[in-house]
Amino acid sequence: MTNVAQREEKQQAVATRQKVKMTPSEAIVETLVAEGVTHISGILGSAFMDMLDLLPTAGIRFIGVRHEQSAAHMADAFTRVGGVAGVVIGQNGPGITNMVTSVAAANQAHTPMVVISPSAGTPTIGWDGFQEADQVSIFKSITKETVRVTHPGRVADCLRTAFRIAYAERGPVLFDIPRDYFYGEVYDAILEPHQYRVDNRGSGSPEFIEQAVELLASAKNPVIISGRGTVDSDGIDVVKEIAEHLTAPVAVSYMHNDAFPANHELSVGPIGYMGSKAAMNTLKDADVLLAIGTRLSVFGTLPCYDIDYFPKNAKIIQIDINPRQIARTHPVEVGIIGDAKAASAEILKGLQAKLPNPEKNEERLAKVTEEKVKWEKELVDLAMVPGTPINPRRALLELTKVLPENTIVTTDIGNVSSTANAYLKFNHGRQHIAALTFGNTGFAFPSAMGAQLANPDSPVVAIVGDGAWGMSLHEVSTAVDENLPVVACVFNNNAWCAEKKNQVDFYNNRFVGADINNPDFATLAETMGAVGMRVNKPEDVGPAIQKAIESRKPTVIDIQVDGTQLAPPFRKDALKMPTRLLPKYAHLDHNNW
Repeated sequence: MTNVAQREEKQQAVATRQKVKMTPSEAIVETLVAEGVTHISGILGSAFMDMLDLLPTAGIRFIGVRHEQSAAHMADAFTRVGGVAGVVIGQNGPGITNMVTSVAAANQAHTPMVVISPSAGTPTIGWDGFQEADQVSIFKSITKETVRVTHPGRVADCLRTAFRIAYAERGPVLFDIPRDYFYGEVYDAILEPHQYRVDNRGSGSPEFIEQAVELLASAKNPVIISGRGTVDSDGIDVVKEIAEHLTAPVAVSYMHNDAFPANHELSVGPIGYMGSKAAMNTLKDADVLLAIGTRLSVFGTLPCYDIDYFPKNAKIIQIDINPRQIARTHPVEVGIIGDAKAASAEILKGLQAKLPNPEKNEERLAKVTEEKVKWEKELVDLAMVPGTPINPRRALLELTKVLPENTIVTTDIGNVSSTANAYLKFNHGRQHIAALTFGNTGFAFPSAMGAQLANPDSPVVAIVGDGAWGMSLHEVSTAVDENLPVVACVFNNNAWCAEKKNQVDFYNNRFVGADINNPDFATLAETMGAVGMRVNKPEDVGPAIQKAIESRKPTVIDIQVDGTQLAPPFRKDALKMPTRLLPKYAHLDHNNW
């Protein structure tokens, strides 16, 4: 049989879902095609080169990054923006272990992802050979599942299992395959995703939906928290209808500022670290709290600005797709296991039947408006305090003024990136991509590239501190190679300022390891083929960002900000004033300051 005839036979078999002879590499790639995978990120390696050779013909783009950690951050953001599980790959051993941080971040962010993990060949497993590592054990606690290929004939089945679990449990899955299992001959059929996984979880128990409706209908001061699940399920419009029906203020969960339109009259902004005082002052008075698509994380509900805002006596209705998250951090009155949009739609139907023509609560609306006006004034006043050279809040304020409506913003972790939580506003979902509660630096720029891949027509801006930038600036070369016109706004204060604030508050301004001697990031960007800009005046921030967005070229803006204007500590409760017992260190005891 000729090669042409063999290809035609395979294509016919794929079309009819009949078993056909193929190589394991072909079975993997065809399964990826069936899953709608359009690109894979990583760094090439000999372990998967047989599969890699097939990707161009299959129509799958391979994006070579400069460090494998960036690959999974890209995939994380790609999935959050586009809804399709990202796929990453690397060389066995160090290539895969380089992804530990970014896969762990995606796991805490509940982002579906498949990590194709070539491992040592079966003839040499256990000999501590070149680049051998027990990758399954390493990734077991930072993924939803580790799926091990036990026989070449099961490669497609195991990969289908990886995708099934990634979507069902909302997180990364390791697909571990010995490197010699890419070769040989197998008989298998390539299935469509609907044949082996179900995406829709339904709306939850009708009984619990009814209980939720009763609680909300009788509430004197209902408040809604909208989270990531609302965004992922495209349920924002339904949440909006519930809010309007009840005249219920809507807060968004920590660093998910796109989970409800900021321009809506009932929007009060984000809770959590450096969130909105309007949201916190509104939430603390709630008697019934409807939490939609949010796990109500511990960090995301801690007191902030010395406001202990999370209501202690409110009756909580929590909707989550994962039963493990229901009442995990806060006791609930009603727990609904279901899709955020579907469950919200059923609650809305119940409310419309029980309260057909509710009057708008003008008093509640006026209070919401008052809190928002006060908070907006405070934000602007704080931003307009002079800085040397630029108050970082002023830079954030100027940035938000010029962003087009459809801009996607990625944020890192750190002093300025976290302060951005108070300033960033979005009117549509899938626009705010943040590092979230794993809190690793180096997230924003590679995730900006992933977001741009998912939505090529929208501007993408990354907010990055100089410390985090040092961990990700190498990917400017990737952005240039792939022609991804992302804009990195690097807030340069020459220090790890989030940690520096702890040394100010708890260690009497003794700075150990806090200061950074940075190069000129704008010049460095230009040597890598990108556009570089340096900004020293607050009035130049907005024009520089506008110019960068309009250029549609990879751009790095080095924004010089004041390193003494610092945000509050992330966890005041986790630190104590230093006590020293040995005479040698007595002068460091807080009682001797």
